[in-house]
Amino acid sequence: MSQPPVAPKSNSFGSLALIAGIAAIGAVAFGFTAGWFSPQRLTPEKIVQALAPATGPSLGHRRNHAKGICFTGAFEASGDAATLSHAAVLARGRYPVVGRFNLATADANAPDATVRVRGMGLRIVPPDGQEWRAALIDAPVFPVATPQAFYELLGASASKAPDAMKSFIGAHPEFLAFVGWAKSAPWTDSYAEEKYNSLDSFIFTDASGNEHAVRWSLVPAAAAVAISPEELGKRGADYLEQEIAKRVQGGPQKWSLVVTVANPGDPTAAPSVAWPADRRTVTAGTLIVDQVQDEADGPCRDINFDPAVLPDGMKTSDDPFPAARSAAYRVSYDLRTAEAKDYPRSAAGAKP
Repeated sequence: MSQPPVAPKSNSFGSLALIAGIAAIGAVAFGFTAGWFSPQRLTPEKIVQALAPATGPSLGHRRNHAKGICFTGAFEASGDAATLSHAAVLARGRYPVVGRFNLATADANAPDATVRVRGMGLRIVPPDGQEWRAALIDAPVFPVATPQAFYELLGASASKAPDAMKSFIGAHPEFLAFVGWAKSAPWTDSYAEEKYNSLDSFIFTDASGNEHAVRWSLVPAAAAVAISPEELGKRGADYLEQEIAKRVQGGPQKWSLVVTVANPGDPTAAPSVAWPADRRTVTAGTLIVDQVQDEADGPCRDINFDPAVLPDGMKTSDDPFPAARSAAYRVSYDLRTAEAKDYPRSAAGAKP
């Protein structure tokens, strides 16, 4: 994602190729889902390798969403979502949180203005120790419907063939919904102003054993301030990290955790398809971010924000991506921990 998100208007498919690059780097890593693909067709190692930029991976860093900053705070559960799931983390109470704001890029030094997709990793730990981990992005839909299609997108966006993206879109027209968002949605000037979405579907099980298909979002309390990529670029390569640290010093930042409940027949296997806006929602509580720390020595540095780590009362759905992401995250984790010497942990080496 070292390239600007908009190509010259004279080359429409060139523009789509750039957006595909944003999607490929901006999307969370997907890989092998047990029972879904044969190892000969697709593995987490292949996905992780495909995510690497032409210049090679940022050693010691996550293979995707490599640029980020840690935060800590709390999740204040309202108790209202306990009607959907018996998970302890949804019972009324206040639970510690470790999280990470991030830019969806494989380049740990990418300038903020070159990265279209922003993300949040989250780990909430209630007293029973059954933690809830999540990985969310600000896009309202995922670019493609299947892990195999995602792998094909990586290949098409990296290809030098002039018709690579045209052929990909012909085979995967769902990609155009993501393109529409990437081209038209306003950029904001802060991590605090973003709405972060799970996109993947999960199953909540209530105390009576009833199952509910859900997705969730973190809706910011802060009002969004639109900014152009050009203006963002003028504010500095690492402006977003500096801005969120300063903002939180001035006062805690908050998001409402809103759970959306599917109607019968709503698609749960394809995060590329949005559910209708009239679906039932339940506000599960409030995320409060009250401290921001550099990743180099921060508490989020060695956490895998694996969306398949779920407490009792929550489980994955027929959506294949959480398990696929879990597998690819494991590969990424193994690689970056083996490269720990390459990560700039000292105060002098860490980014401001």
